[in-house]
Amino acid sequence: MSIQALRERLNALNKKMKNQLAEKGSATWSKEDQKIFDDDSDEAERVQSQIAAHQRLLDKEAEENFRNAPKKTDKPQDAAKEGFELFLRKSDRQMSQEEALKVHNTMSTTTGTEGGYTVQPIVASQLIDLLKAYGFMRRTSSQITTTSGADLSYPTSDGTSEIGEWVAQNTSATDLDVTFGTRALNVFKAGSKVVVVPIELLQDSQIDVVALVMGRLRDRIGRLANAGYTVGTGTGQPMGLVTAASVGKTGAAGQTTTVIYDDLVDLVDSLDAAYLDVPATTPEMPGVQPGWMFSQAVRKTLRKIKDTAGRPIWTPSYDGGIGGKARTPDELLGYPVNINNDMPAPAANAKSIAFGNLNKYLIRDAMDVTIFRFDDSAYMKKGQVGFLAWARTGGNLMDTNAVKVYQNSAT
Repeated sequence: MSIQALRERLNALNKKMKNQLAEKGSATWSKEDQKIFDDDSDEAERVQSQIAAHQRLLDKEAEENFRNAPKKTDKPQDAAKEGFELFLRKSDRQMSQEEALKVHNTMSTTTGTEGGYTVQPIVASQLIDLLKAYGFMRRTSSQITTTSGADLSYPTSDGTSEIGEWVAQNTSATDLDVTFGTRALNVFKAGSKVVVVPIELLQDSQIDVVALVMGRLRDRIGRLANAGYTVGTGTGQPMGLVTAASVGKTGAAGQTTTVIYDDLVDLVDSLDAAYLDVPATTPEMPGVQPGWMFSQAVRKTLRKIKDTAGRPIWTPSYDGGIGGKARTPDELLGYPVNINNDMPAPAANAKSIAFGNLNKYLIRDAMDVTIFRFDDSAYMKKGQVGFLAWARTGGNLMDTNAVKVYQNSAT
């Protein structure tokens, strides 16, 4: 079955389950009702796994064979992109004096060892912009960009315990100083490993080599960074969301790989009510709704959990089309679900579920980006050129009260 047909089937299953939820309303579900929903949920899980397998295969083939390499458009290039493209296509000895000057003006003023350039902000920003749209954590987190990678202590303030006062007539108001703290928001060097490109692609003037190479660098650094933002230790890598968040609920003995309905309710209630519904203040400051984050392995279990009336607590969404693109998220207990496969799988002591204001995790990108070009004999004898990027990024949970995690039992 094609990936398009699979997406159509998944869309139909999710629509059927959602309609069943709507039709039953608040009525108690019979065992037959539950079986129908569970059977559809099982098939939806299988179809999603097939879609993921198909997509991994397509991605692997595309990466290995450079299928669907982006083509250049007829739009005029700016000087920065032209200089960067020359750097990608040609070695120093192949450039004319004029071309070398364009590269010099776009990249750094000096060439490092092995052809490395600490790129100028206009080039670094292209990679950072690509990274900003990549990865599960970046979809839910807040993000900032700094001009350098210097260590940074970010100011924080928790106002959930602050309260006003009733003031009698002609009575002075009481002072209440706001307490500020700081959270480390340092950046760490992430490497792409060497991206090897056939020389024929670099020689093909119709191929957009800038988009091709930047896309590969984004994918590799993005995958690494997402794992760091999720479970990083904070030593030599970002402080991960799961690492920084406190435990809101621990499973009872025997729940080393499972979670029950009561655990999810307790996890939601472990969050201060102030974080459960943050209203919009202005159009520029929209309201914040908390959400869930866990892996596909956890989703498979949660889809079958029922409330005390036997009703599923999972509300599936479905695509507006068959392309697998923009869609509203599934919901669990009325809150949106984010699937992040870098979240820990269920296991003894694993923090496998996160819930809360996920945008309180702050990702920082630095403009310190270095790109290397390798065209020595090790690559040229294979008809290839190598590219390597180092980017600096980090992250931390700015408010540890805003996100809580469910921890599986130790035994």
